[in-house]
Amino acid sequence: MSPTLIAVLGIIVLFLLMLLKMPISFSMFIVGFLGLLVMSTPTAAFGILTADLWNQLSSYSLSVIPLFILMGELVFRTGITEKLFQSAYKWVGHYKGGMASTTILASAGFAAISGSNSATAATMGTMAFPELKKYNYDDKLSTGSVAGGGTLGIIIPPSTVLIIIALQTEQSIKDLFFASLIPGITLTVIFLLMIIYICQRNPDLGPAGPKAAMGERFHSLIGVIPIFLLFVFVIGGLFFGWFTPTESGAIGAFGALILSLVMRKLTWEKLVIATSSSLRSSAMVLMLVVGAMVFGRFLTLTRLPYDVAAWVGSLNVAPVLILIAILLIYLIGGALMDAMGFLIISIPIFFPVAMSLGYDPVWFAVVLCMVTSMGAITPPVGVNVFVVKGLRADVPIEKIFIGIVPFVIAYVLCIAILTIFPEIVLFVL
Repeated sequence: MSPTLIAVLGIIVLFLLMLLKMPISFSMFIVGFLGLLVMSTPTAAFGILTADLWNQLSSYSLSVIPLFILMGELVFRTGITEKLFQSAYKWVGHYKGGMASTTILASAGFAAISGSNSATAATMGTMAFPELKKYNYDDKLSTGSVAGGGTLGIIIPPSTVLIIIALQTEQSIKDLFFASLIPGITLTVIFLLMIIYICQRNPDLGPAGPKAAMGERFHSLIGVIPIFLLFVFVIGGLFFGWFTPTESGAIGAFGALILSLVMRKLTWEKLVIATSSSLRSSAMVLMLVVGAMVFGRFLTLTRLPYDVAAWVGSLNVAPVLILIAILLIYLIGGALMDAMGFLIISIPIFFPVAMSLGYDPVWFAVVLCMVTSMGAITPPVGVNVFVVKGLRADVPIEKIFIGIVPFVIAYVLCIAILTIFPEIVLFVL
């Protein structure tokens, strides 16, 4: 049996295991290890497994994952981001669709210190839905803005997805963080423009709220300053080389802890919940990394990624058409299964293809992050949609999926802009 056929069979078995509801990390680990046994001797397979596992799990850079997750959990559980929502509302709440725009702006602010799409959606939904109902916002627009705004949590740094991509593709976490800043802001602006367009066409969907005095607006910014300073210190210190990504995560987690204590938002119960949730999330992500490492090693031995890259390179078509095909595969894969899981499975296959086509690795990583975050709102596995459904049980799931359509369109526009103008991603490097 040829190595390529073994690789294809391995991928089929992997998807069969996932269809049987086996966790993605375990599925990748089992298929990868069995593939190593087939492609080499048992001694060599166990040798590869133990050496790679030790090198991966003892890596200093891997500790950045639980640190940034803990920072986001502390901010999420203690509710110190309420001032973000209040300040955003003071500034834009009096416009048509202003409350939905407030949700997007507050989500962007929370994303800057969270790194989680579901946490961003849950936090913003808890604060926004009572106000959205109060001002008679259309259910589709209100649920769509919360679910769509929540996806900013894995685009604007610090982002767990970007960290995983950096580790899998052996890139700098720092470079990916800075490269995603402008794309994240660009997507936020497109979200806002989409809401304005919708509410200008039909003002009844998002009625304007009361206008705050200019003094109230500026006074509301005081509550945003601590969160803003935390983000600037963590990301700015990384940019200026004051500390490494891991040190940045540690300072961010410590800063979130101090901030929640100073603002008297932290209780012992909230600390326990934040810590235990961080441990569970970190274990899940680290197991995904381990499973991806073993599965990736198996694919490398079969040389499938290089064969695919060579085959794609021999095609007489424009590279952008192949790129579009790859992104469509990610979109479909993310719609049918967990988007992050599909990302981890597919990177060993498609990353070499993108490099063979001459695309910049940092640019491609940011675009992949965009597509992955879009998977959080695309049916049938859009995790943010189900988070919103949990908060708004009175709204049918079909209506929520209809509500996210404008935000999916915004994603497509943003990815198209980044493809036409890659300098948006690369100019900060």
